Amino acid sequence: MVEKVRVLIVDDSSFFRNRIRQELERTGEVQVAGEAANGAEAVRLAASLRPDLITMDVAMPVMDGISAVREIMREHPTDIVMFSALTREGAKATLEALEAGAVDFLAKQDGIDGHAIKGGGESLSQRVINIARRKRPHRPPVSTPAPPLPPRVAPLPAARRSERRSSALRLVVIGASTGGPVAIQRVLSSLPTNFPYPVLVAVHMPAEFTATFAERLDTICSIKVKHAADGDELLPGCALIAPGGLQTLVDAGRGRLSVKMTSDPAQLYKPSVDITFGSAARALRDAVHAVVLTGMGSDGTEGARLLKEYGSTVWSQDQASSVVFGMPYSVARAGHSDRVLPLDEIGAALSGLA
Repeated sequence: MVEKVRVLIVDDSSFFRNRIRQELERTGEVQVAGEAANGAEAVRLAASLRPDLITMDVAMPVMDGISAVREIMREHPTDIVMFSALTREGAKATLEALEAGAVDFLAKQDGIDGHAIKGGGESLSQRVINIARRKRPHRPPVSTPAPPLPPRVAPLPAARRSERRSSALRLVVIGASTGGPVAIQRVLSSLPTNFPYPVLVAVHMPAEFTATFAERLDTICSIKVKHAADGDELLPGCALIAPGGLQTLVDAGRGRLSVKMTSDPAQLYKPSVDITFGSAARALRDAVHAVVLTGMGSDGTEGARLLKEYGSTVWSQDQASSVVFGMPYSVARAGHSDRVLPLDEIGAALSGLA
C-alpha cells in the first residue's frame, strides 16, 4: 500500500479549509495531518506534525503567509503551495512567498459556490500529490510516470550544438508550469546584461499574475524583462513574459521579429507552451533555442517536436532540480531534448551560446 501524502492546511477561513480538505481527501492519496487558522499556528504545527506539504493562504491574522513561509523554511523546510487572491496585491505577495521558499502557488477566486480552486488547468489534488511525491522517486507522480530516462536523451556535448547554433540563433524560448516562476527567475537572473538574443517565456500563470511577475523580474535581472503586448518586438537582451489568458505567437514578418496575441478558448493552457514553441518553429525554423523547465503534464512536447523537425535545439531541466518532472520528462522521453540540465546550469549554458 502506498503511503499517503500528509498535508497541513493553513487558511483563516474554515469554509475554505474544508473545501481544500474535501478536494485532497477525495483522491484517497492524501491524509490531512492538521489545520491552522493563521501563520503562527502553521509554524507550530509544521514543527510538531512534520507534514510532507503545506497549503498556505497569504492574508491571515496574527502572522501572514509570507512570514510563516520564512519561519518554516528556516526551522523545518517543507514544500509549501501558496493560495492567493487574483489581484495585483495578491500576485505581489505570492511572488514574495516564492522568493521566501514556497515551491508553487494556486489562485483563489470567487466562484458560484463562494470559492473556486483553480491553477494552470491542473486540480489542487494533482498538484499537491505531484509536488510531494517528487522526493520519493519509487512512487511515480499521478499524471506523469518518471522511470529513468532512456539513453538516447542523455546529455550531449555542448560544443557541437552551440557552434552550429551561435551564428544562426535568433530567439530563445522558455516554457514552464508548476514550479516555473522560481525556475524562470533563476535562469533569467543569471543572464548577463549584454545577452545577445531575445527571450520569450511562456509559463502557466493566471492573467492577473504575469504582469506583476514581469515587473518583479525586471527589478532583479540584468537583462530587461517586459510583460508582452501584441506587436512587441523581440529584441536582444530583453525577455518578454507571455500574458496569462492569451496565446503568444512569434511573428517574423515585415522584416522584424515580434509577438502576436490571440485567444484560443479550446486550449486548456493560456499561454500554451506548445503553441508558442510551434509558432517559433514555423517562423524561424532552425534559428530557435528552446528550454523546457519544471511543470506538470506534457505541454511543450508537441512544440518541441516541431522545433526539432525544423532543426532547432531543445534543452530540458533534469529531474533532481524540477519541482514536478512532467513537462521536461515528456519532452526528453519523446526524444526531442538535446541536453538534460540541472536548473543551476541552464543560465550559464545559455550565456555560453553567444
